[in-house]
Amino acid sequence: MFRFSSLTLIWMALGVGAALAGELAVGPGDSGADLLEDTTDDAGSRSGDVAAAPEDLIGPPVAAPVTQEPVVPLADAVMAAAGVAGPIEVLGTEVMPGTSHRLAWSATELFEGVPVSTPVLVVNGALPGPTLCLTAAVHGDELNGIEMVRRVMHDLAPSRLSGAVIGIPIVNVQGFRRGSRYLPDRRDLNRYFPGNPDGSAAARIADSFFKNVVSHCDALVDLHTGSFERANLPQIRADLRDPDIVTLTQGFGSMVILHSAPAVGTLRHAATQAGIPAVTLEAGGPSQLELTEVKHGVKGIETLVHTLGMVRKMRLWGEPEPVYYRSSWVRADNGGILLADVSLGSTVRKGDLLGTITDPMNNARTELRSPYSGRIIGMARNQVVMPGFAAFHVGIQTDEAPVEDGVDVSVSEMPTDNDDYVDSMSE
Repeated sequence: MFRFSSLTLIWMALGVGAALAGELAVGPGDSGADLLEDTTDDAGSRSGDVAAAPEDLIGPPVAAPVTQEPVVPLADAVMAAAGVAGPIEVLGTEVMPGTSHRLAWSATELFEGVPVSTPVLVVNGALPGPTLCLTAAVHGDELNGIEMVRRVMHDLAPSRLSGAVIGIPIVNVQGFRRGSRYLPDRRDLNRYFPGNPDGSAAARIADSFFKNVVSHCDALVDLHTGSFERANLPQIRADLRDPDIVTLTQGFGSMVILHSAPAVGTLRHAATQAGIPAVTLEAGGPSQLELTEVKHGVKGIETLVHTLGMVRKMRLWGEPEPVYYRSSWVRADNGGILLADVSLGSTVRKGDLLGTITDPMNNARTELRSPYSGRIIGMARNQVVMPGFAAFHVGIQTDEAPVEDGVDVSVSEMPTDNDDYVDSMSE
C-alpha cells in the first residue's frame, strides 16, 4: 500500500485563500462493550471541530494556473513504483491490474438472521499508483453521494488508470433501505469508527468495514449531505493542519474548503488516525437526488483523480475557491415558519437579512441577520422551526487564520444534558 510523504509540503505553494470551523460529537454514553461512546453529532449547532492557531495552519498562498500540472504527485511512491502494476486483494478477491470487479461486503445480519451485503466496486488500473477510496451513504438517507460514486466508478477505464479506485455507494445499507440516517437501533454509524468486533451492532459494522475495505486505502473521500432538512453548499471539509490532507484538498478544483478537525468516531477521523489522509465532501441535503450538486461533486472527484496522476485529462477544473478557516451558525430565537431570504453560496455582509421567522398563530415576525461578513455554506430548508434551531451556516470572511478556536455564535460551551437527539448537519 502506498503512503504519503513529506514531499507533499511542496504543494502548499499551490494553496488558496482564507477562513475555518467545525462540529463536535457529543451524546449519551453506552453501557455496552463499544470502543467508543454512543454519541450523536451536533454539527448543526456548535463548533466542535478543533480549530488551530495560525502557526499550525496553512496560510493563503497564490493559486496555481488552471492548466499547470502538480509540482509532485500526491503519493511520492507513485514516482518510485515499478513499471508494472500488481494485483490488489479486497474482500478475499484478487483484482488483477487492468480489470474491474463488483464485490460484496457483508455488513451484518437482519433480525431474522439473513445476511446484509452491499456492493463494493473495484477498478484496478493497468499502471501503478495509489488506491483512492470513495464512500457514500454512511448515513442511509444521503443520496447524492450514491450517484456520485456510480458516475465516477463507471466512467473509469482500467486500461488508462494508474492505481486503483474502490467505491462503496451504500455503506449503511440498512439505513438506506429504511430511508433513515441511522441504523435500525437508531445509532449513528458515523460515530463508531474504527469500530469494535465485540461492541454494539454499529461498532461491529464499523469494525468490519474499516478492516475489510478502508484499510486498503491510500486516501479517502467520504461523501455526505446536510441532515434534518438542511443543505450544504458543495464543499470539502478537511483538517488543514495535516500537509497530506492539504494536498488532497488542493486537488478538487473549484470547490469551497472548510477547515474542520474531524470528530472522534467519524470515518474521517479513524482513517486519519490510521495514516490514511481523508476528507469529507459535503453537497446538498438528504432524502433526494440533486443533480446540480451531484455534477459538482463528480467534477471535483474527477479533477482529484487527475491531480493525483491516476487519470490524464486535458485540463483541470476551474479556479480554486476560498478556504474558510472560521464559520458560525445563526440560530432561531423564536419558533415559527422559517423563510429564507438568501440561497446557498450567497455572499453576505454583517447585518444582512438572512431570513424571517413568523409565528403562524399571531403573525409576529422576527428577522435573522448575519453577525459576520462571509458566505452561506449551509442552510435549513424552509420549514417550521423551534427556538435554537440552526438555520444558516456562514463561512466567515477573514484575512488570516484565527488565534482562538471557532465557536458557534450562540453556543460556547458543551451541553450538560444527555439527550440522544441533536440537530446534526453533516458527517
